[in-house]
Amino acid sequence: MVGRGYAIFDTAIGRCGIVWSSTGVVAVQLPEAREIDTRRRIFALHPEAREQRPSKNAELAIEGIVGLLQGSDPDFSNVSLDAGGVPGFNRRVYEYACTIPRGDTRTYHEIAKALGASGAAHSVAQAIAKNPFMLIVPCYRVLEASNYTDRRSPYAGVISKRRLLALEGAHPIASKTLFEVLLPVAPPRVPT
Repeated sequence: MVGRGYAIFDTAIGRCGIVWSSTGVVAVQLPEAREIDTRRRIFALHPEAREQRPSKNAELAIEGIVGLLQGSDPDFSNVSLDAGGVPGFNRRVYEYACTIPRGDTRTYHEIAKALGASGAAHSVAQAIAKNPFMLIVPCYRVLEASNYTDRRSPYAGVISKRRLLALEGAHPIASKTLFEVLLPVAPPRVPT
């Protein structure tokens, strides 16, 4: 195979996409609202990729992704990733994310501390937001300090971290309400 290939495949949550090279999986795209939007996202991020029959490595990844989205616990350890364009710090974050057990979560701060960069929680958040290996690298298990679960990455499509965690049986603290996000807490009024 020369260059990069991609394929669109069916899952329990819709049609996902996968991009690969001769080295390994380059990216996983979760479904957008419509398949054409999923394809557009792939083209926007990987314009050089051509639709092809999946490589054996990509097939292994697809099988695991399909299983995970049906609620099983797949083993992605034999799936090769092409992290050639991924910065070193991000790779370390992704390696750590892969060690988080199914159904558990960690915060950005906990990962930064574990990596010996305790002041780098924002950098961890940025790495998680740029994770091209959605589901293979379970970045949805990494949350803000408040366990807020509704952030999305460019590869996440329309599915939220909350839904992915629910598939694993994790129960993070409920997401913030509109009032918590938009309105500051006012001090109680003093009776007059």
